[in-house]
Amino acid sequence: MDRPLTASDGPSGSHTRRGLFAENEPFARGWLPTGSAHEIYYEECGAPNGKPCVILHGGPGGAINPTMRRFFDPKRWRMALLDQRGCGRSTPYASLENNTTWDLIDDIERLRVHLGVEKWTVFGGSWGSTLALAYAIKHPDRVEALVLRGIFLLTPPELHWFYQKGASMMFPDAWERFEAPIPPEERGDMMAAYHKRLTGTDRAAQARCAAAWSQWEGDTISLRGPEARPSKFNEEEFTIAFARIECHYFVNDGFFPETDWIVRNAAALANIPGWIVQGRFDVVTPLQSAWRLTKAWQNARFNIVWDAGHASTEPGIIDGLVRATDAALRL
Repeated sequence: MDRPLTASDGPSGSHTRRGLFAENEPFARGWLPTGSAHEIYYEECGAPNGKPCVILHGGPGGAINPTMRRFFDPKRWRMALLDQRGCGRSTPYASLENNTTWDLIDDIERLRVHLGVEKWTVFGGSWGSTLALAYAIKHPDRVEALVLRGIFLLTPPELHWFYQKGASMMFPDAWERFEAPIPPEERGDMMAAYHKRLTGTDRAAQARCAAAWSQWEGDTISLRGPEARPSKFNEEEFTIAFARIECHYFVNDGFFPETDWIVRNAAALANIPGWIVQGRFDVVTPLQSAWRLTKAWQNARFNIVWDAGHASTEPGIIDGLVRATDAALRL
């Protein structure tokens, strides 16, 4: 594949932006045993005989939602979606036991075998991009292509930027709300302070910290402001799973065996074509990570969207992702 580095048009650009495909409902769903306490909810959408893909949600600790299906032409793609361990409709709820990156990669493989898929396109944004890349590095022979948004390599500088100092200077009002549940003497390590409370036995403190952790991400996710924050960030059941699992992964550096594991192992991606769609003003997962990845992974098209932040639902991001999934049909 040619590897142009491109910058997408802004609101007054040269092409009409694509929108999401029509809403569509699953044609199959179920729960997949894992050999542990976890059972993974999955669903299939689109065309039963279409080109296979798997859609990975963010977080960790997020969940699938109907919008994720709409980045793919439902008449041509066979889409598989799964709620990762401990979140969404997977069980047990908010569980951290046997919940690591490697467990999730095993679950993706388990689902592929269960569905009888030989190779598939892997789609993910934010943490979904981390998981997609890790899966592709471990199982390159099972990945036909990668379509990624908001690249997150899960490195210490990225975590420090968002949870300690960096994004805080751009959103001081939201950061003040994020700091509020944590005593001043513990604010030198916000992730550790949150982890103590999110995994503690004080249910009221857990709920309060889960809400604040989730609101911080919701407040910074989009250039369109707080009104673009997904409604799920206001739901206690969602926020507890989201915050607990996300913090669990982050204080453990994603369970990677070494810092910068994805870039260090990017040679495994050499024969996998890919598309990266990245908002220029993404505060949650800044553009530098996507830029670094493209230096190590030469087989990716890189689309910088000039008028977008982190959210997958911003118009320029939708346009880039829909064009990418259409292009992947031609492989």
